[in-house]
Amino acid sequence: MRVGSSLDQIVDRDSLLDDGAGAPRLLVPGRNCWRIEPAPRAAVLVDAAEFFARFEQALSRAQRSILIAGWDFDGRIRLRPDCDDSPSLGDVLRSLVESRPDLHVNILVWSIATIHAPSAPAELLIGSPWQDHPRISLRLDAEHPFYASHHQKIVCIDDAIAFVGGIDLTVDRWDTCAHREDDRHRVLPDGRPYSPVHDVQMVVTGAAARALGTLVRERWRRATGEVLPPAGSVEDDEHWPDDLKPDFEAARVGIARTEPAWRGNPAVEEIAALTTDMLESARQSIYIEAQYFAARSVRRVLEKSLAARRGPEIVVLVTRITHSTIERIFMGDNRDRLVRRLRRADRHNRLRVFYPVVAGASGPCDVLIHAKVMIVDDRLLRIGSANLNNRSMGLDTECDAIVEALDPAHRRAVAAVRARLLGEHLGVPPDVVAQTLAREGSLIRTIDKLNRGERGLRPFPEVKVDGPTRSRLGTALFDPRRPFEPLWWRRRHPPARRSAVAEAR
Repeated sequence: MRVGSSLDQIVDRDSLLDDGAGAPRLLVPGRNCWRIEPAPRAAVLVDAAEFFARFEQALSRAQRSILIAGWDFDGRIRLRPDCDDSPSLGDVLRSLVESRPDLHVNILVWSIATIHAPSAPAELLIGSPWQDHPRISLRLDAEHPFYASHHQKIVCIDDAIAFVGGIDLTVDRWDTCAHREDDRHRVLPDGRPYSPVHDVQMVVTGAAARALGTLVRERWRRATGEVLPPAGSVEDDEHWPDDLKPDFEAARVGIARTEPAWRGNPAVEEIAALTTDMLESARQSIYIEAQYFAARSVRRVLEKSLAARRGPEIVVLVTRITHSTIERIFMGDNRDRLVRRLRRADRHNRLRVFYPVVAGASGPCDVLIHAKVMIVDDRLLRIGSANLNNRSMGLDTECDAIVEALDPAHRRAVAAVRARLLGEHLGVPPDVVAQTLAREGSLIRTIDKLNRGERGLRPFPEVKVDGPTRSRLGTALFDPRRPFEPLWWRRRHPPARRSAVAEAR
């Protein structure tokens, strides 16, 4: 079902399904997600050291299919740089296909990663020795509108287990939850160090994993014209890491996408609808970790919520420092303007915006927030690739996974994930966060009580109250909500004839 290109077309909240206990369900396929699929097991993997280690364990059990879709990819990375004998990812994949005659590896990477992303461009353009195998295929995906990116980060193994979130299999992503300033293992392939970075991934099994595999295969078909067969019947339990305790059992996982209109395929704006629905549904608290915080639609909902006499507490963790000039102007400055506007609307002191730091040799050391996380009350947990900027709502290709907690056990699990994330940033155990929150009854007061150490959350720097609050001039070009296609681009990429199915939608 097509999701309309305007949020004005979203149906009334009265049409939401009921969970049988009087509470409305938020996730509705075709409205704010693509599908809702059962996952016998699901877990939240905090920071890339944990994701890479669990991915390595799942790789070791691959039998037929390894599917990877990413914004970037670099076969030179080591999944366990803290282990001296850890081989490069490329060598791991080559060894696997050589030892397993039924195994195929398909890697799909955004084409402009060759000039825009941090990986080695030669490996993507020319290839490396590890790729020289008939059952390893690395392809560049150029099927996107002008200035759009393929931003999904998905791995699916044997259609039995899948990883989805904010972490690409590339350089300058690996870090531990400690985020130590002087971690000697946090280095690029050439040995240069990079700054601490925080990120989050989710792992799922069962039908939810198979659905993510279907999504990657469809991307592959559009990009290459080739149809990849399903992996076949493989037991989910065979791939789950033995020592990983699931956060959720017998969960139902929603999958939400952003896809721009392109070559006869209609726009998909499930993530935009999901973002609005989640924020508007909040009653007690909204917890956000966001690399970018600049979407106009987010500003409108939060501004209204803060102005109301009653509403949820809102805690936002962002990256303080932006790097490139374009990023600083159109993501950094627009973030500042959005924060300024929200602070003006915060008449009841319900908003906090922070950035995380750890102890450094010469003072506090910033931790880059690369995660894309949203937790609403104890009911909704969302992890994915979509930033809270305009382009993630309608221009870039994105994928988020959502758990809607409809029973007490799952609600406790959502709360436990939030406590784990806050505990990491505050430098305290998760159970201390949970106990303090139970005692204080407030997310903001909990942070205030625990935020006392060298490692912690610092208030996002104040910006001039009388400064600008509207999006910066030029935002429509550098952070657009929908495709912008110059005439020369359209001549080179004429739209394909719409299929009968698309015409019928």
